[in-house]
Parts: sequence; C-alpha cells; structure tokens
Amino acid sequence: MSFSEDEKRSVDLEKHDPQSLGGGDAVPVDDFSDPNYDPTAAALEDESPYPEVRSAVANTDDPSMPASTFRAWFIGLIWAILIPGVNQFFFFRFPSVNITQIVPQLLTFPICKAWARYFPNVTLFGLSLNPGPFTIKEHVIITIMAGVGAQSAYATDIVAVQRVFYNQTTNFGYQWLLVMSTQLIGFSIGGICKRFLVSPPSMIWPANLVTAALFNTLHAQETSGTQARGGISRERFFSYVFFGYILYNFFPSYIFTALSSFSWVCWIAPNNRKVNQLFGTSHGLAMGLLTFDWGQIAYNGSPLPVPWWAAANIGMAVVFFYWFICPILYYSNVWFTSYLPMVSSNSFDNRGKSYNVTRIINADASFNDEAYKAYSPLFLSASFAISYGLSFASITATLTHTFLYYRKQIWTQARRSLSEQPDIHARLMSVYKEVPDWWYLGIFLTMFVFGVVAIEVWNTQFPVWAFVLALIVSFVYTVPIGVIQAITNQQVGLNVITELIIGYALPGRPIAMMMFKTWGYITMAQALQFTSDFKLGHYMKIPHRPMFFCQVVATMVAGTVQLAVQAWMFTNIEDLCSADQKDNFICPSTTVFGTASIIWGVIGPARLFSHGHMFYGLLFFFLVGFLAPLTQWALHKKFKLGILKYLNFPLIFTGTGNMPPATPLNYVPWVIICFLFNYVIRRRHFGWWSKYNYVLSAGLDAGYAVGLIIIFFTLQYPKNGTIGENSILTWWGNTVYANTMDAAAAPLKVAPPGQTFGPATW
Repeated sequence: MSFSEDEKRSVDLEKHDPQSLGGGDAVPVDDFSDPNYDPTAAALEDESPYPEVRSAVANTDDPSMPASTFRAWFIGLIWAILIPGVNQFFFFRFPSVNITQIVPQLLTFPICKAWARYFPNVTLFGLSLNPGPFTIKEHVIITIMAGVGAQSAYATDIVAVQRVFYNQTTNFGYQWLLVMSTQLIGFSIGGICKRFLVSPPSMIWPANLVTAALFNTLHAQETSGTQARGGISRERFFSYVFFGYILYNFFPSYIFTALSSFSWVCWIAPNNRKVNQLFGTSHGLAMGLLTFDWGQIAYNGSPLPVPWWAAANIGMAVVFFYWFICPILYYSNVWFTSYLPMVSSNSFDNRGKSYNVTRIINADASFNDEAYKAYSPLFLSASFAISYGLSFASITATLTHTFLYYRKQIWTQARRSLSEQPDIHARLMSVYKEVPDWWYLGIFLTMFVFGVVAIEVWNTQFPVWAFVLALIVSFVYTVPIGVIQAITNQQVGLNVITELIIGYALPGRPIAMMMFKTWGYITMAQALQFTSDFKLGHYMKIPHRPMFFCQVVATMVAGTVQLAVQAWMFTNIEDLCSADQKDNFICPSTTVFGTASIIWGVIGPARLFSHGHMFYGLLFFFLVGFLAPLTQWALHKKFKLGILKYLNFPLIFTGTGNMPPATPLNYVPWVIICFLFNYVIRRRHFGWWSKYNYVLSAGLDAGYAVGLIIIFFTLQYPKNGTIGENSILTWWGNTVYANTMDAAAAPLKVAPPGQTFGPATW
C-alpha cells in the first residue's frame, strides 16, 4: 500500500491529534487544569503544544515585515471612525444591524491590495505613503483598530438613560471624560495581565484562532493545517462558504423566517400551553433542538472555535438548570412564576403585565415607598430568576476554581519574565521591545483622574470611595475570569454582582448604580478585550508597542465619534427613545439599562433578595458556587477520576449567562454543532478539521454579517420596512411561528379579572 504526499501529511497530522493518543508526560501545568493540552507536545519543539493553535497560526515570523505603516494607520483610523459611528446610529434602532470586526477584515484586503498596486510611492513628512506589498501585519493592525471600539461604549448608555429616564441633559465634557475613563482604564490592567493571559501557551483564546485562520487564508500563510488532507485550498473553501451563506441567508432572514425560530412542535399544537412552553423558541425552552439560521446558532459566538469539553459543560447547564430545574419551579408556581411566561427578560407586576417603574418613583427619580406598596412587588420569570442565581454562583466559583487549579501557574508566571515563555510563538515575539510598565501606569492615572473629575464636578451622587471599590472588584476578577475565557471562550460577567453590591451600599441612587456597574464590569471587560487583541498580535507576530498605540488611539477616536453621533441623534431625531418612534429608534438597550437602574438603584436588592423577601433563596447560590469546585477538586484528588478534569463549574454557572435575552434555542444547536465538529470530525478526520474548521467559522460569520447588511439596507430599511408587506412577508413560512402561544408569551395561569396574584403585603 502506498500513500500520496497529501495523504502522508494528513496521516502525520492525525498523529499529532491528542485525542488519538494516550500517553505523554510533558505537561506545562497540572494536567487536571488544562484539558486542551496535547500530551505529545514534547516532540513539537517548534510548534505550539495545542493542536487548535497549530492548525490556525503560523510558527514563523519575519521581523523586517512592515506593520505600523502610514497605510495601516490611515485605513485603520477611517474604520475607527466609520464603524463605531454606524453601529452607534443603529444601536438605538430595532431591529438593528451590527457591523462586526470581520467585515472590515474582509473589505480591507482588496482596498489595501489596490493601494499597494496603484498608489504612488511618495513620502509625506518622512512617511512612505506606499511602503510596498500589503502585509499581513498591516492587516492585523487595521483590523484591531476597526474592532477595538466598534461596539457601543457601555457608558454611552449612562448618558442616554440620564437624558431619557431622568431628564438630565449633560454637556459633552462630562460625557467624554466618562466614556474615556470607562473604556481605557481597563487597558492599564490588561497590560499588567499580559504575563498571565497572553504569553503562556495554555492561554489559547479560541476566538482569536478564527481571526488568525482568516488572516492566514487571505495572505496564504503556512500553518500546520494548510497542507493537511489535500483537497481545495483554504482560500477557495472560504470563498465557497462566504458567498454560499450570503445567498442562503435570504431564506432564514427574509424569505422563510420560520427556519430561524424553528418551533416545529408548536406549529403542530399552537394552542397547547405546555407544549409551547417546553418546545417554543421565543418564550419556551426550545426542546425541539433545531434552527437553520447561523445567526441563532452563533448568537453567543461561533461554536466552531470552542473546545468540545467546554461546550459540553454549557450543554449540561442548559439541560440541568433550564430543562430540569426551570420546569419544576414553573409548574410548582415557585415565586408565582406560573403566572408569567416560562422564558422572558421582562419584569412583571402582580397582574402579569410589564412592571411600570414610573408608578414607584417621585418626580426626581427617587424611590416612593408608599407608591411601591400600593402598586406591586416585582416578579421575574423562572428562567430569569435562575439566571440571577447562576450569576451569583459564577462569582464565587471563579475565585475558588482559579485558586485550586491555577494558583501555581499564576505564581510561576508572576516570577517569570515575558521572554522566558516556553512555546515557539513567545520565543518569536521576544525579539520585539516590550511596552514599558510606566505606559500602563500613565493610562491608569490619567483615566482615574478623568473619572474623579466626571463624578465630582457633575452631580452624580457617586462618591470617590465607591469608584475605587468598583475598580478593586474589576481588578480582583480580571485574571481569574481571563483564565476561564482564554481556555473556554466564555466570559464571566460582573454586571449582576456589581449591581448587587452598589444596590446594598448606595440604595436610591440610580446614576451611582449605573456608574458603579460600568466601572466595575466594563473595566474588566475592556482589560480582557485589550488582552485578547494582544494575544491576536502574539499569534500574528505584531510588535508590542504598535499594538499598544493602535488600541489606545482607536478606542479614543471611536468613543468620541460615538458620543458625537449620539448627541446628533438626540438633537435631530424626533421622539428618539419613545416606544412609538416613527422610524423604530426606540432604544431597546437604553430601556433595559434604565429599567435596571431603577430596579437595582431605586427599588434596590434589599427589597428583592434580603431575608424574608421573595428571592432570598437565590443568595445561597453564592455558597453553591464556592462549594462546587471544592467538592470536584477533593473527589479528583481522592479517586483520580479522569473525567473530572473536564468539569468546569465557573463555565457551567456562567456559560448560559446571556439567557435571557438569549433562549435555549441559542444554546442547544450551538452545543450540537460543536459536538459534531470538535468531537466527531476532529477525532475521525483530524486532517480535514485542522485545515478547514476555523476557515469554515470565519466564512459563516462573514457571510452572515454581510448577508444581513445586504438584506437590511435593500429590503428592510427602505420604505420603513414595508417592502413585501402584502406578499412575501405574509406567507405561511413567515407567519406560522407568530401564531402560537409561544409567540404570545402565554403563561400557565392567569389571575381572575380584577384580581392579582402574589403576596398580600410586601
């Protein structure tokens, strides 16, 4: 028997699949804490010890390749203005369109290729306007500048809520200081965390592998997966997937939208309440399993870069907490949830209607206790209540898990210099100058001063000590949450715990609550955004200092543009953020943010979670989160059960953190797809998986994003969405799912006319 060269390369790659081998002693840390590790890594001195990284990232570098060029900065700054501005504009509209990083990543390639070919080779102030062929490093710089500030800055919602909910119109100076401080102060922490979250090879950051695979595909860079298996090239495969999904996307997104919310069981029994609650996809538990829309599957991020063991943990959480516990609570009428939809992100009063927060506040937005007692306590759906409990558990589980399994690695990294990292990528990066620590300190001190000025000069009722406490919370959790995200692609959110802390510490101060949540949560999130981008630069061999400057400058530009766009909209768009705005600029995110400020900042958690109140039992999830990893660790130490190394309680508790507003429909197919590609195909056809898996993810993500933009601007936005309203939009495939009790959010029980449910006093 003989093999072709392509077959031999595929067989060689199969040999390096850790799941096809059973031995090996070379481990970078305690093997229990690193289920992604390849036990054959000792034989791969010039490769990453992680097969996912080997398949997507090149193990070579050319330090002389241009990166921080005039061309890169010019195009990058244009994207840093255009994309945040467009996204901020549509941020206030429903339905919206969101331009993600992958769109400029794709569009930049032909633009800069044309620049390199046709632009004159002249200099301006000593800078070459055309430094030659467009390089992959320039492409990375541009893409990072386009993406680092693309999404609406969290603090812009504070400004909008102050205006819409509390009639406080603030000046641009206050807004700019607030946005800059909240967006950039996290970067200083991210710099400190590089030695823990970027340089160690075990911190793989799975989402970056998709981006790296697309870069290498566009620029025809060699990786260990490039030569695998034979077949068509990665470039052609990407093109087929990209253009194919643009065409296919017209079906689930416009022509046959029932393919998206595929509640097929509910179509059979549209008026059966229990069937719709269990199998519905809008307000039910999505036990029908299926959707044919990549937008639904990848709502929480693509499943293809996620390790199967991580997706399995999330799948267990969905099955146990939402398919098992949630129905028990609901049909037992715990917390009076039977009077509400099974799954909902709304809050309700004791008549089953949306909670009217304006009935419990005074004219100055302060809490009115008498009005509250005369109106109604606040009720949450069973799924929403469970999500709060899981969020509480994730906070303690993250600290416990990180201490038990990563304390040695963190301590080792704290003592090891950044040039002493063990894998090939760190060795290649060691030739570039590091960012001095005083640059990070300068960012921190400047942004801290910006924050103090914003909260002290203007009337925010937010004391400096609370500002410092918020930063401490984010500092403490950045490394533990970063470790979880770097190996599982899932981030533990701090929004609920920060709301809980400030709600007890400063009740009755909604503006202060929003500020504490933003600095406490977004500081950590921005630190990990900064760190993730640095890991991408680490994979693509981008010098450290240009990476630092491009992120800082692009973030400042993006935040300024977003504030300018928001100010223009409030000045020029009539009835902005009103429920009946004629062009659908109803501000859904601002409404949720403002309602949360009243629930947590005005009503306060003391009236919801303290002893004797309705949701007191959820506080015991803090104890559950502390004990679960401890129990797992003790069992593994005693019985040496290998399967326990794949059990990750922070991931179990936080993996479903987007639910609500996500539903089980966004998780169950996600887990199934991850199982098929990252377990079945990875084990049986590792060569194919190594060559195409991440390119497939990039193609689907890009095709969906571009396809949605095309549909939005050609069929939905023109004529205020009236195109096809009497034809294609009304046929069975676009209406069947809307004519069910699931779509109507029908509860199991309904209070008799004129009566209420719930406790008699509160």
